[in-house]
Amino acid sequence: MDFWTILDTMTSLLTPIAIRGLEIPNRMWLAPMCQYQANNLDGVPLDWHLVHYGARAVGGFGLLIAESTGISPEGRISSRCTGLWNEAQVEAWERITNFVHAQGGLIGVQLNHAGRKASTYPALPNFPTGTQSVDEGGWETFGPSAVAQPGLADPTELTREGIEKVIQDFAAAAERAVRAGFDAVEVHGAHGYLLHQFLTPVANKRTDIYGGSFENRTRLFREVAQAIRAVIPGSMPLIARISATDWIDDEPSWDDDQTVSLVSDLKKLGVDAVDISTGGAVPATIPVEPSYQVKFARRVKQEVGIPTSAVGLITHVGQAQGHLDRGDADIISLGRAALRYPSWPLFAAHELGKTRDEIPYPPSYVRGAW
Repeated sequence: MDFWTILDTMTSLLTPIAIRGLEIPNRMWLAPMCQYQANNLDGVPLDWHLVHYGARAVGGFGLLIAESTGISPEGRISSRCTGLWNEAQVEAWERITNFVHAQGGLIGVQLNHAGRKASTYPALPNFPTGTQSVDEGGWETFGPSAVAQPGLADPTELTREGIEKVIQDFAAAAERAVRAGFDAVEVHGAHGYLLHQFLTPVANKRTDIYGGSFENRTRLFREVAQAIRAVIPGSMPLIARISATDWIDDEPSWDDDQTVSLVSDLKKLGVDAVDISTGGAVPATIPVEPSYQVKFARRVKQEVGIPTSAVGLITHVGQAQGHLDRGDADIISLGRAALRYPSWPLFAAHELGKTRDEIPYPPSYVRGAW
């Protein structure tokens, strides 16, 4: 058996993967990254988004996950974030999904409610940091408890009616995602946003059925997953993004033991894959270095047995392929590297030994083949 035959029998970055009813052509996914380019402040994606996602579809990513998209106006991270709470947004997203599909690509969307981290200034150069006031175009924020994210405004504690609205808004946004032509839905439960806020005792001080015990703190996440699964097609993948740890040791917080238990529960409720990140609930000392989050993905993959994506300063082809070789993850999600190199997957195929004719270069780009 020669080298290339051996490579083809291994789990390569180029190996297809089936998630529920979706056949995804490779293991290189575009991680959701906020663009803050909905300049009309109405949550409608614009030409920037068409070009941004279109370029990565042409660049060969197996599945694009569109940026954090608000399920409601108050659920946006900033006033310049995209949304899926009305028909104008559905129509604008459909233009983008149609283009991605025309290039042979696949695209999902990350649905999010930012909770106490909503109504912030866009994280762009020359903008202030912190909460954008109502006078400046911001809005009242909500959280599991009236406990502020350090550096941000105090949120209002969600009532039981408010919690029910959040669940309904996630489901309604998922229905719109289907009509907009998305191929998958990802629910954002990481980085200190609302679902993560309910998970962690750092932010959740409730004493009702949504606070206290592990079962109670994970209740909203489970209910959102069930609500989305009930309204999207049976063949459509449901993905969850989760912060595996708050990186806090000196007080009760969210950690990888609880993450494994939550993912086990979500798998039973119809979640098909998970993207494992870390942090975001509160400022913490995080040992940021290449692949610093991969060990958490590896644990979830091995203990739960669910398709698992690793993310976090994975930038080089050999580094990414090595994680698959060692069984650390099933999928590699690329963030910063994808911003720098929209055609990273095509280069990866070259680096892994595929010939020019075997790599799916767009016809107009063949002259630029490696």
